[in-house]
Amino acid sequence: MHNIRPNPSLLTQSITLLSVENLHVSYGSIKALHGVSLHVPQGSIVTLIGANGAGKSTTLRALSGLVKPTSGSIRYDGHEVSKLPPEKVVSRGLCHVPEGRMVFANLTVRENLKMGAYLQKDRKWIADQTDYVFGLFPRLKEREGQSAGTLSGGEQQMLAIGRALLSRPKFLMLDEPSLGIAPLLVKTIFERIVEINREQGLTILLVEQNANLALDVSSYAYVLETGKILLEGPSAVVKADPQVQAAYLGA
Repeated sequence: MHNIRPNPSLLTQSITLLSVENLHVSYGSIKALHGVSLHVPQGSIVTLIGANGAGKSTTLRALSGLVKPTSGSIRYDGHEVSKLPPEKVVSRGLCHVPEGRMVFANLTVRENLKMGAYLQKDRKWIADQTDYVFGLFPRLKEREGQSAGTLSGGEQQMLAIGRALLSRPKFLMLDEPSLGIAPLLVKTIFERIVEINREQGLTILLVEQNANLALDVSSYAYVLETGKILLEGPSAVVKADPQVQAAYLGA
């Protein structure tokens, strides 16, 4: 693939909230990331696309402190966070919605949302934010007393996003939100992702195999392949690239 040069105005439209430089991650002797660098401006939606095994989930796990880089820098909100434990990363406002949703199956919908707010002390904010989540996802309101394990895949994804919003995030990382979900609910979830970005000013880093959707809702895109960034640029330009279309968009 030929390189698409970044649009400088896009990357400097606001301050850079997340800056990753030359990130390397290994699982034992297996090298998963080979010098990944990416930048996410505050208030933007940036997407990371690539095939299975490209290193997308590993990137998010490194950013949230779940795996430790072997080298490289992760600066979030002006501070180096690559050596912080996950709970310290969350307390700074960086929240990770993992692939597979990971809801608490035996707890109710409302109880799951409360778990998201475990670091929060402001009861009025918690109540208001819970109402906001129920407004975003009316299905969750209808099922607030229901065990999370009995929800559909799409409803569990809504719950996982809602739970993340209760942690008072500034930066939201979403790992494969469309995975295993009925197409109609996928459309709803992506509409809500855009709504959250616009209404709450949340910066979003989106990892998604559905490249068409991801490129439609984001302003900037990185293409990851075998642990390396091969391509980056404004999402519309990346989407128009013939090789991206052939590899990821079914063209």
